[in-house]
Amino acid sequence: MKLTSETFADQTAIPGRCAFAVKHPETHVQFSDNRNPQLTWSDAPAGTQSFALLCIDPDAPTKPDDVNQDGKVVPADLPRADFAHWAMIDIPSDITEIAEGACSQGVSPRGKSDLIGPEGSRQGKNDYSSWFEGDPDMSGTYRGYDGPCPPWNDAIAHRYVFRILALDCATLDLPDPFTVSDVEAAAADHVLASAELTGVYSLNPDVAAE
Repeated sequence: MKLTSETFADQTAIPGRCAFAVKHPETHVQFSDNRNPQLTWSDAPAGTQSFALLCIDPDAPTKPDDVNQDGKVVPADLPRADFAHWAMIDIPSDITEIAEGACSQGVSPRGKSDLIGPEGSRQGKNDYSSWFEGDPDMSGTYRGYDGPCPPWNDAIAHRYVFRILALDCATLDLPDPFTVSDVEAAAADHVLASAELTGVYSLNPDVAAE
């Protein structure tokens, strides 16, 4: 299988319009257009009955001590963990493309109230739900696509891995709200093929995202 995008090439920077936040000279960050990138997949094997789509940042800091703190830097050698940005399942087998902005446009404080995607598809919860927990202005259940917003003082650019899974089943039996981990577990015995596309992003003005 192949996964490509008209929005960015593999291993290159995701444009700011597809991020949750962009740089700001005074406040460090500001909300962005939060558009999902355009994605096209091809060469699915015979027997494919549906697709699942995931987006994961494997570079999230495992300790919050220095995150977004003036005068501090999140060190490059800090152990990292996954941060889920998107989980979509039950994408019909005749769908092979998602247009830029078709599933997400703009930041929705407390999470999207309406989810838009291919007919029949379902979208799960992303990790902004836990990130904003306890925030009086932002806490809520974040579902669907919400783009990059790495710490603005991180010493490394973050990677954002988009994965498309071709499955031998039409649906995954998952209750709402499901997570990326739920999808990975449920799909494990049904994957016929998969493909990845990786973009990079940074909010640190001293770090190049190329």
